[in-house]
Parts: sequence; structure tokens; C-alpha cells
Amino acid sequence: MTLPVSDTPLSSPPPVTPARTFWQRRVRDPLVAQLTQGITPEKLALTVAIGSSCALFPVIGTTTLLCFLVGLALRLNQPIIQLINQAFWPIHVPVIFLCLRVGEHLFGLPKLKLSVHMMRELLWSDPAGFFHRFGTAVLCAVVGWAVLAPVYCLAVYWIARPVMRGVVRVKEEAIAKKAKPAEHPVP
Repeated sequence: MTLPVSDTPLSSPPPVTPARTFWQRRVRDPLVAQLTQGITPEKLALTVAIGSSCALFPVIGTTTLLCFLVGLALRLNQPIIQLINQAFWPIHVPVIFLCLRVGEHLFGLPKLKLSVHMMRELLWSDPAGFFHRFGTAVLCAVVGWAVLAPVYCLAVYWIARPVMRGVVRVKEEAIAKKAKPAEHPVP
């Protein structure tokens, strides 16, 4: 007895993928998206420019939130922008004074005599008095930063973009060289 031969090949049922969990949909996927977005050379250069500019915002204690919000709005790479924010803290206070002087010049105000020690003491002992006395200084510094930031961002972007393209090119060449099979030295 012979069995009939069929023209259709036997196929196995499609693999069953497990349902995605709440954790995967609501936590892991958004986190992975934040870590991997903005990896093109142009986006990396923009991240460096915008991140460093926001890291120098002249109000201490606001830069982390500012970098996060701007990075989220522009879809920049969050780990890189926060790393830049932390790397710029050593120059933050001198830049605050630079922005303050630019703002004072723009408003035509006399230079304020400021002491970091006196400001810190007043802030902790009388916060309302601190903001009453130094509110104009904060406004001048923010305006000075707002004037300097666009020029700074453009300069950093135009410098960082070719650097980032070079880094990506070197990385791609290394990957291609690694993937290329080694030639045997003996013919």
C-alpha cells in the first residue's frame, strides 16, 4: 500500500510569542528608547551643544531638570545630555558670573558686589530676603545666558558635528574590518 504524496510541504505552526508584560511595555521599552535615541552624528552634536548650554544655565540646582526637559522635547540622548550636564559643573559658577555681567551690561546696571559666602548665608538664613536682594541679579544672569546661549550652541554644534561624523566613521571602519575574514598568509 502506498501513501498519497501531497504537493504542499509540511509546515510547522508559527512560533507563539508570549504576551508582553506590563513591565516590558511601560518600563523597559520606554527606557530602551531613551537610551538609544539620537545616535546619529548630527543628533549627537546637537546633544553636546544643547546639553552643554543647558548645563550652564545660571540658576544653580535647575540644570538637571532643564537638560532632561529639553532632551525629552528634542528627542536627544538622555544619558549623554546628563553626562555633559555633570561634566560642566566645575565651570558653572564662573559662567554664572559671566552671564550676570552680560545681563548687567544689557540692562545698563552698575556691577553688583557679590560674595558667594554672603549669598549662601543669606539664602539659608532668610530665603525671602535673598530673593528680594538678589532677584535682579538672577534676572540679569538669565537674560545674559539667553543672549549668549544661541551663539554658543551654534558654535559648539558646528565644531562637534564633524568630530562626531569622524567618530562614527572610525567605528564603522572598525566594525567592517572586524567582520572581514582574515586573509590567509599562505597562498
